[in-house]
Amino acid sequence: MADILLTHSYHLFYDRKQVRKMQPYPPLGTLYAAALLRQHGFSVAVFDSMLQNPEDGFRAALASHQPRIVAIYEDNFNFLTKMCLSRMREVAFGMIDAARLSGATVVVNGPDASDHIEEYLRRGSHYVLLGEAEWTLLELIRGLFGQSPQRLAQIPGVTFFQPELGRLLRTPSRPLLRDLDALSLPGRDLINHHAYRDAWKARHGFFSLNLVASRGCPYRCNWCARPIYGDSFHLRSAEGVAKEMRELKETYGADHLWFTDDVFGLQHGWISALADAVERHAAKIPFKVQTRVNLITRETAAALRRAGCTEVWMGVESGSQKVLDAMDKGASVAQAVSAREHLWNQGIRACFFLQFGYPGETWEDIQQTVDLVRQTKPDDIGVSVSYPLPGTKFHERVKDELGEKQNWVDSDDLAIMFRAAYTDEFYRALRDALHAEVNAWSTQPRLPGSDNDASVESHPSASSIAELWSAIVRMEKTCRNPQPTFAPPKRSHVLREEVGYRCS
Repeated sequence: MADILLTHSYHLFYDRKQVRKMQPYPPLGTLYAAALLRQHGFSVAVFDSMLQNPEDGFRAALASHQPRIVAIYEDNFNFLTKMCLSRMREVAFGMIDAARLSGATVVVNGPDASDHIEEYLRRGSHYVLLGEAEWTLLELIRGLFGQSPQRLAQIPGVTFFQPELGRLLRTPSRPLLRDLDALSLPGRDLINHHAYRDAWKARHGFFSLNLVASRGCPYRCNWCARPIYGDSFHLRSAEGVAKEMRELKETYGADHLWFTDDVFGLQHGWISALADAVERHAAKIPFKVQTRVNLITRETAAALRRAGCTEVWMGVESGSQKVLDAMDKGASVAQAVSAREHLWNQGIRACFFLQFGYPGETWEDIQQTVDLVRQTKPDDIGVSVSYPLPGTKFHERVKDELGEKQNWVDSDDLAIMFRAAYTDEFYRALRDALHAEVNAWSTQPRLPGSDNDASVESHPSASSIAELWSAIVRMEKTCRNPQPTFAPPKRSHVLREEVGYRCS
């Protein structure tokens, strides 16, 4: 039995693309919250829905632990959670129903709940927590258990209905935690790591685990939703991160690590400090990160290699400077080329996130992106289409064009939900052609986290690639939207000399 049962609503087997990839990671955010509650004397259990049936498994957990409080505390470090997939919302609502039937008080936190507060409350949640919520959850639970005289309405970051007043109460925001080292490490012992290890070993032959070195991102790309950490950025000590790396390697048997940070290596000196700490603690283990092209310098790439980094995913987005400026990306095409070269020189795999369909993107802009991929030859790519999420400037621009469907069902949906230049069919064909071309020159085995679609042929022939591109040229004429949304002209956010690169 436990005072509090924590869970999350992401279930891998409801996500077609992720089943094909089979690269599951534990819910870090949920485990951070569990560790803090346990540290303060509460009896805590975790139902991890990543690899378990969320309906049957959650009901069994409720019967076993008989918790007074259920917290559906999402893993806010998981990009799949940040996408607010509608299938996972259904899972959350099912958990709320089951928890209410068991007599538990229900607390919810996560990006989707932040965007749909009233809907989650109407569906049965007693409280929705906003922002960075570990300490909010602790204070709320203390109040619910009568351990604190603090009135619930005075706890920062809480939203709930006040039936007696007939209104929704939203308390002031909670200041973000600046000292991340003050938090205990995630309560990894509360979940079944054998299931993760078995899944990784069976599909990939090795075992990867996740950790996080920072929270937030200070950049302001206008399509990026950040309901939890806003545009803040706080960083753990390099010493603490290196010690956790060693623990994951020695205690949990990890062969590889994924840093889930929104932007890794924002402070160049910190990466060098991490490399020093990794060497000092004998913590070296292969890992991958995601970051920005403007942060990869010659010195940064060398420090990453020394720390153990083997793969870097970068938000390249487009080969068109016009599109990057419209996105408020604050980076240049030239910087993507330089970053690729710096990583190549260090033997680090360079992988590009690409985004098509942004308002104002034309056929010429798409061709520039394709040319960039061909020139730089990234080791892997992840292809998506522009996805409007609440709270972004991009969403504000296109919200009147959105229909009943305002979220993807799963991460393989790839649906355009506003008036882009082309149809879904066109962008899906473009994705497949680009993946096929990258697969043709990529000879190294896929590392953990590869976004390459497993349905694409591993090493397609030149003739099959040519056929894919011929089809796209034909579709460019037949799949055009006659009235697409256009982006207003933007002034470049990068120095003119940085924009010198132009695809041939």
